[in-house]
Amino acid sequence: MSGHARRLGDRVRGIGASLRSGSTAPFAPFEWIIAGRYLRARRRGGGVSVVAFFSVLGIALGVATLIIVLSVMNGFRAELLSKIVGINGHVFVTPIDKLFTDYTDLSDRLSKVAGVRAAIPLVEGQAFASSPYGGSGVLVRGVREQDLDGIAAISKNLRGGTLSGFDDGTGVALGRRLAESLGLQAGDQITLSTPKGATTPFGTAPRTKSYTVKAVFEIGMTEFDATFVFMPLAEAQAFFNREGDVSLIEIYLDNADGVAEMREPLEMAAERPVLLTDWRQRNRTFFGALEVERNVMFLILSLIVVVATLNIVSGLILLVRDKSSDIAILRTMGATPGTVMRVFLINGALIGFVGTLAGLLLGIVITLNIKPIQRFLFPSAWDPTVRFLAEIPAQMNATEITVVVITAFLLSLAATLYPSWRAARLDPVQALRYG
Repeated sequence: MSGHARRLGDRVRGIGASLRSGSTAPFAPFEWIIAGRYLRARRRGGGVSVVAFFSVLGIALGVATLIIVLSVMNGFRAELLSKIVGINGHVFVTPIDKLFTDYTDLSDRLSKVAGVRAAIPLVEGQAFASSPYGGSGVLVRGVREQDLDGIAAISKNLRGGTLSGFDDGTGVALGRRLAESLGLQAGDQITLSTPKGATTPFGTAPRTKSYTVKAVFEIGMTEFDATFVFMPLAEAQAFFNREGDVSLIEIYLDNADGVAEMREPLEMAAERPVLLTDWRQRNRTFFGALEVERNVMFLILSLIVVVATLNIVSGLILLVRDKSSDIAILRTMGATPGTVMRVFLINGALIGFVGTLAGLLLGIVITLNIKPIQRFLFPSAWDPTVRFLAEIPAQMNATEITVVVITAFLLSLAATLYPSWRAARLDPVQALRYG
């Protein structure tokens, strides 16, 4: 007799002894042994193992897809928030009863409030930018050089030129996509036109003036890179006929989420009636739409996991039918219905565990390498003009990943209950007669 046959005989005798003793604990080793053997392909049971394989594959793909999509949605929101808040500030102070002609003193008072990183006076207006190669509508922002240097999204992302001496001349800084669309680079001339020009007896005359492109920046958000033009504050006041005042004062906080607590101190520091709005109010619709899209995507993709767990149900039902004679023999040897049920519970749990673990690892690996994978497989799939951002972002959230993994595994366990219950109720006499 071969060594394998002897080991198999010893194992069977050990199982029989355990069953006859009637003292086996739940999930005893022999139950795991039987469950493991049932998952391996044998002549008649080959189809069962194929179903088990596709069940594992389905759960793995479902879990991985959920992790990847949720991470991309999280990264998309975080990156957009970083770009929007990074260039637009957190709180916006606008006048109510009189213009901000004392903007220097006012911005100094606001900047001294605890929790305020910077208070920047701005002149803001729309204009039409043109060059010999095209034209485009732009948003012009007049700002002091010291304040522009303090906006890291601009000063640390220059792609050409310099901001040194920005206040000294009539140079402007513009986004890279705007520069490309107009065929411009640092040192070239750009023409800006606005209807808010000088007042004449016949009305307000449009103003057109040419400026030197002093710097080209790239924030990484298409909307900003294609529309923003920064010019010296004094030049913007003259260009938009502001007569020594500013449109608003933009405030950057140490904590972007602390805008509610900062309202009262800022109103007191202003020493006059002012209107305060924050980045949440300005972007409520946009970020609300992102949240709805994220939740809908989660629900839709969860169906992949649900369908995969249904494969476990069909696979275990096939297994119960295929192993009906084995179940009957186990019952005649003394196995209780609970023992039989646990064998098939272990089968389903193993399928769910392996599938969930494989999906977790696959999802993490793809998420960590999402940018090179996208550039290699789908180089033209990410259009920055449509997606707002220059690159596909991804940010994993440990809590969300844990919820996905636990949910997938619990669904797998739930899918095993009905087939396991059917196996436990199998009549051994009928199974031996017709099996």
